[in-house]
Amino acid sequence: MKIRFLWPGKTREPSLRDLVAFHVGRIGGLVPCEVVESSEARGVAERFKEKILDIEARGLEKHFKDDYIVCLSGDGREMSSEELAAWLGQRAALSARTITFVVGGFLGLHRRILERADLRLSLSRLTFSHELSRVVLTEQIYRAISIMKGRQYAK
Repeated sequence: MKIRFLWPGKTREPSLRDLVAFHVGRIGGLVPCEVVESSEARGVAERFKEKILDIEARGLEKHFKDDYIVCLSGDGREMSSEELAAWLGQRAALSARTITFVVGGFLGLHRRILERADLRLSLSRLTFSHELSRVVLTEQIYRAISIMKGRQYAK
């Protein structure tokens, strides 16, 4: 199993960037893992929302190979940590395809990216900033892989 995290732009907030790096490093100690930061669009959100989403979608699509695509989405499937671990284990057993987790930018993801997803995943019914979502996602993937491998993890 290989894990890829894909999102537009760098994580600007230093404390959140450090947490993402911490969790990705721990994941990388268990399974191959990488973070890909695609191009990020800028602009006044309401005025250019569709254009911003389209620019970011094109940047994300460049990195889709034959991956199993999991997009974070508010209307996605919610799972407990144990359910996520079981799901990851099943995916790994079914296919050697890289599992790519896609997090949108400050406006979310373009509908064509969401339609391309093999799975839409919700981290919570709460709304998080896109940068905080990166931290929560990487922590939960680390936790799920730890559960899969029978390792201790903090509760």
